[in-house]
Amino acid sequence: MIRLLSLVFILSLFIQTCSTDNKNDKYNFVIIFVDDLGYGDLGTYGHPTIKTPNLDRMAYEGQKWTQFYSAASVCTPSRAGLLTGRLPIRNGMMGKNHGVFFPDSQNGIPTNEITIPEELKKQGYKTAIIGKWHLGHKEEYLPLNHGFDYFFGIPYSNDMNKIESHENVKSNIRYPNYWKQYELKKLNSDNYNIPLIENYNIIERPVDQTKITSRFTKKAIEFIQNNKNEQFFLYLAHPLPHIPLYAGDNFLGKSKRGLYGDVVEEIDHGVGLIINEIKQNNLEDNTVIIFTSDNGPWLPYETHGGSAGILREGKGTTWEGGFRVPGIFWGGKIRPGIIDDIGSTLDLFPTILSLSESKLDEEKIIDGFDIKETLFRGEPTQRDVIFYYRNREIFAVRYGVYKAHFITQGAYNYPGPNQKKYLDEPLLFNLENDPSEKYNIYKENQGVINEINLILEEHYKNLTPYKDLLEDRSGVEF
Repeated sequence: MIRLLSLVFILSLFIQTCSTDNKNDKYNFVIIFVDDLGYGDLGTYGHPTIKTPNLDRMAYEGQKWTQFYSAASVCTPSRAGLLTGRLPIRNGMMGKNHGVFFPDSQNGIPTNEITIPEELKKQGYKTAIIGKWHLGHKEEYLPLNHGFDYFFGIPYSNDMNKIESHENVKSNIRYPNYWKQYELKKLNSDNYNIPLIENYNIIERPVDQTKITSRFTKKAIEFIQNNKNEQFFLYLAHPLPHIPLYAGDNFLGKSKRGLYGDVVEEIDHGVGLIINEIKQNNLEDNTVIIFTSDNGPWLPYETHGGSAGILREGKGTTWEGGFRVPGIFWGGKIRPGIIDDIGSTLDLFPTILSLSESKLDEEKIIDGFDIKETLFRGEPTQRDVIFYYRNREIFAVRYGVYKAHFITQGAYNYPGPNQKKYLDEPLLFNLENDPSEKYNIYKENQGVINEINLILEEHYKNLTPYKDLLEDRSGVEF
């Protein structure tokens, strides 16, 4: 009898342990998505004077990807691509004349699009977005209608809704000469009538942008604390270091890199606080943290913009500096290492769904690849193609080590000519030995162009572009 009771006791403990383990089989996910951070703006990616010890440690303990791409080189389409795993041309988030949504835009991300949090909610996850949304500011397009349980943030970029009565805004912040007349740190945070929204309600307007990074970090930690016993998905989308720049009092004037460095170092500090919170709650083994940027640096703003490092050009372009971004993965027993395979923010959707045991909608074309075998085993990725869309056209294609440009155009807001050029002969570069795209090798590799043309033909066969939802603007600002 005693042996039988002992066996029952041991069996009950085993069942309880299995039940607990099963609860933790699914991962928590934290995506930290920053705005306009360049490929070369972190210490671990080679910046000599911006100190980012927390992101550097995150890269050392986890995986640093050296060939990681955003879905687009401007805000709105890049965010749509991350959340849906689909090229933004498929859901109307790629515009012909307008690159992003504005305060007078009429539309938002379509309700029939499936997002990461929508799928995770089906698996019982708690979901939150803290920070910048930029996928439609009208109520029907806000995050709570796209899978999020909680929203605390701003609806669009932090340079929108300028208050023209301010003398130092009149000189037009959109152009580089502005910086020769004013120091950005002298701007007041109420120069822009940006609303801070909690769920559906505006709780502050204009939001105090000097405190915005620290407030968003604190809200992120609060969400983790409140849901540490649940499965959770946190999308922390910092609106900085997008122009205009604001740093908190504890960081202003501290970086050798100037104001831009102050802002990046404050973001890095927040990353450290989030990692500490994860560790203090013993969640590191079943939580995956992903850090990346929505696109490359906004170069026209000189020292107030970032750096693409050795890459060519920046935000708004289809050169490498516009699309290739930092990509760091940490936690969840990820296999440490430097990954030089090709990856994309489009890959986060299928990877997170796979790790959460969610099923992909077979009726939707997904442009991302599941990269969990790379994250946990170091296996090569399945991705060998990147499509570089701009204004609803493919300007360039990467295939393996090669990248072909068919159309070129410089960044918007750059001084001087910025004409779109349809090339009579493509430009071709080998990105593994020429990541700066300096040496055209088209003439000796025309067979590669033929292969890329076949890839394009196949892509267009499976492409039904959604109508341009960025075009419709009412003239009435929100």
